[in-house]
Amino acid sequence: MSKREIYEQKTEEILNPIMEELEFELVDVEYVKEGSMWYLRAYIDKPGGITVNDCEAVSRRLSDILDEKDFIEDSYVLEVSSPGLGRPLKKEKDYKRNLGKEVEIRTYRMVDKKKEFTGLLDSYDYEAGTVTIELEDGTMKTFEKGDIALIRLAFDF
Repeated sequence: MSKREIYEQKTEEILNPIMEELEFELVDVEYVKEGSMWYLRAYIDKPGGITVNDCEAVSRRLSDILDEKDFIEDSYVLEVSSPGLGRPLKKEKDYKRNLGKEVEIRTYRMVDKKKEFTGLLDSYDYEAGTVTIELEDGTMKTFEKGDIALIRLAFDF
């Protein structure tokens, strides 16, 4: 397991009881380097949406525990935020929650002479690593998870 994965996993373990207590959902944790800076980001959600005050409350509690446990070697910036409208589907629970909803899929390479697909999320097979959507014409299209560069909810303005 990489240092990044360890930091993300330990941060999730700290956040889970906080999320449960506040009745929030932990959408994702990422530890990424952008330029010369490291960022530890926690994305949280709740029915009706997350407010700035919600993010601040979680950030304060998480920051205190991170300071106490001090397991991250690098200096970093802590960010707690809503995942936003265009958030990618990453975890099995994301797929389950969004079955029947319209999604956008971008692939790494051309599939049927295209790299972008939109359709209703029909199924996700975690074990096989496949995602199936129903295209506009009613046909089913299955993608290997490794071929998908991005999958997220489709949204129109």
